[in-house]
Amino acid sequence: MTLQPAELVPDREEPGAWFVRIGGIDQSWVDPDAPQHLEFDYMVRIGQHLDAHAPAGQRLRVIHIGGAGMSLARYVAATRPTSPQIVLEPDAALTAQVREALPLSAHSGIKVRALDGRTGVAQLPNDYADVVILDAFADGQVPASLVSVEFFADVARVLHADGALLANLVDDRPFAWSRRLMAGVVEVFGQASLSAEPAVFKGRRFGNLVGAGCRAGLPIGRLTRQAAGSAFPYRLLSGPELDGFLAGARPFTDTDAEPSPARDHWLTWRG
Repeated sequence: MTLQPAELVPDREEPGAWFVRIGGIDQSWVDPDAPQHLEFDYMVRIGQHLDAHAPAGQRLRVIHIGGAGMSLARYVAATRPTSPQIVLEPDAALTAQVREALPLSAHSGIKVRALDGRTGVAQLPNDYADVVILDAFADGQVPASLVSVEFFADVARVLHADGALLANLVDDRPFAWSRRLMAGVVEVFGQASLSAEPAVFKGRRFGNLVGAGCRAGLPIGRLTRQAAGSAFPYRLLSGPELDGFLAGARPFTDTDAEPSPARDHWLTWRG
């Protein structure tokens, strides 16, 4: 796996805030003085899933696959103090850079392990976590090792019976890659959802989708209301609507898994 060069870039419009830029793409936005503020739309959606997963302030044990600026880990630490969290981030140099420029609080509860997601999850005990967040990229793509039904089964092993998987996906119509990935989530977890801004679902641009799965069921009603009332409204697919979107898609396995579509390829195709 190639580790592209990372840099921390100050946000000129928000003093004190920084972008973590990897391979020319902004991966994180962090304001150490306002950790509850999530700048990217997909992170807002993941934050809403986290808020809906348990009563406000309740501690959650969260595993983050992918670190960058640790925006979501900081969000959990701020909204659910004393929550134990593990960040799986193989780029130790990036972690050191972020820690130096954007230090975590002394009692954040966040521990970083210099491991890739597949290896790090395999080392975790059964029935260990409340939430696993998949937000990992290599060369701008979600690695193939993190999209198979075998991997999702290992995530389910690590989660409590009512634990949730939340995943940041990148794709474009006809969503062949996302459909196969989400078919694996449905196969392992039973209930699932998928959300994106309307422009992404309509194929007007390449963008982020947020997938979720939970064996005990997702708070679909609350999430649907949040989708409609969000500052940047988005669609949430679940139940029969998600089944129609998947339309018989076959889950990825370890033998045929593929990384997410390359953003550069999409930009070239769009002209």
